[in-house]
Amino acid sequence: MTSIGQKADRAADLRETVRAGYAAAALKVVEGGVACCGSGAVEIDENFGSGLYGAEERESLPAEAVAASLGCGNPLVVAELHEGERVLDLGSGGGIDVLLSARRVGASGKAYGLDMTEEMLALALANKEKAGADNVEFLKGTIEAIPLPANTIDVVISNCVINLSVDKPAVFAEMFRVLTPGGRVGISDVVAEDNLTPEQRAERGDYVGCIAGALSLTEYREGLAAAGFTAIEITPTHSVADGMHSAVVRAVKPTTAVRLPFAEGASEARLEGSSEQGRGTSCCG
Repeated sequence: MTSIGQKADRAADLRETVRAGYAAAALKVVEGGVACCGSGAVEIDENFGSGLYGAEERESLPAEAVAASLGCGNPLVVAELHEGERVLDLGSGGGIDVLLSARRVGASGKAYGLDMTEEMLALALANKEKAGADNVEFLKGTIEAIPLPANTIDVVISNCVINLSVDKPAVFAEMFRVLTPGGRVGISDVVAEDNLTPEQRAERGDYVGCIAGALSLTEYREGLAAAGFTAIEITPTHSVADGMHSAVVRAVKPTTAVRLPFAEGASEARLEGSSEQGRGTSCCG
């Protein structure tokens, strides 16, 4: 029987594996290569990366932001952003979705990116400067403990990141907390068919490659519902492995929702919207 301590050690090991994988991917881009799915490979998998964006979107951004795209979809198509909205990208990586979001919400809006990896954050900040994006802010922190106050974000997006979290219920709870009542979720992620066991998912790909840690369709839906979300839609778009699919996920925080308690262990400074850099989760962004 696995002890609590052993589970904690495994979670810490997985998080460090993820961090190291995406740090390597960021450095690969800085050195002039193209990252892929956290592996540091120089070729883009057809199921992941910048090929899932339109040519016009790719050509409008710094080449490094495009090269660092490691997602499994295009969450901006899902989110349908509007002028003046405040959007948060979980696991923002090199910043492609944040920079595109900033253009859609305009000068009256704000786009935040959250990541744990120093190397990805440095790359994202450089891409922000190249793009001249004044309404963008990158934060360092975990997606399980988002460093923003409650009820301050209109839209949460994410691109193939939540599957990497070692505590997905905490991620769903934090998404719910930071969203304003009536706020929405529009993300891309990898999900498994309900008949696949966790062991079978692990056989189809590793954790850093956005496969082994994926939830099933039912688990994903139930996790969002448990956090308080309604109007949940999970729609598979294309296959990434046998029984594993990229999917678009939509959900809404009810307008009647009350303010949730802060995440366990959260500091008051964090909840005041501090942008001090802490730890976080990066994947495929």
